[in-house]
Amino acid sequence: MTTADQGTTRPGIRVGSVSEFTLFFRVIPGHADELRDALTALQNTPGYRPGDYEVAIASIHEARFALFDDDTRLLFATSFDGSWDAYMEDFAAGPLQLFDAIFRHTEGYAGLPDVAAVKEFILGAQVTAAAYARNYPGTVKELRKAERLRGAFDRVLDDPRAEEALSHPALKPLLDEAADA
Repeated sequence: MTTADQGTTRPGIRVGSVSEFTLFFRVIPGHADELRDALTALQNTPGYRPGDYEVAIASIHEARFALFDDDTRLLFATSFDGSWDAYMEDFAAGPLQLFDAIFRHTEGYAGLPDVAAVKEFILGAQVTAAAYARNYPGTVKELRKAERLRGAFDRVLDDPRAEEALSHPALKPLLDEAADA
């Protein structure tokens, strides 16, 4: 079910345990190149590189930045587990210096270390999505556990010593699902 988050005054649509988060900023004139450099630095940071799955803010499902309108505007869009306030606490405890290097190139950003001001700045840029959908259920924690279980099961399937145990009829539904690509 898709609903506006009723438990808080924060904007955003929630699907199950996951909320969307969309921000629009104005880029300070003449800062587009420095902003691109900051975004590249973020993308090259462990946990944020393509294929890395240990993002410092563990409740994030995915996130992206995009420059648009001839590099005069910046979009930040993400989805995360839990409430906006809990997400912001995780965000504040995370690698703020990486985001400080990005947001300093946007209008209205006063910088760190005033986390309350950063929260207000972010809230001021947030726009509730007109529509939001997800293709899978579960929190990041649940999805990571499912991935670990899948890996463990694959290792069992690859172990020739497991053949006898895997022939038990009770495991047929599991093996049928594993065989379905």
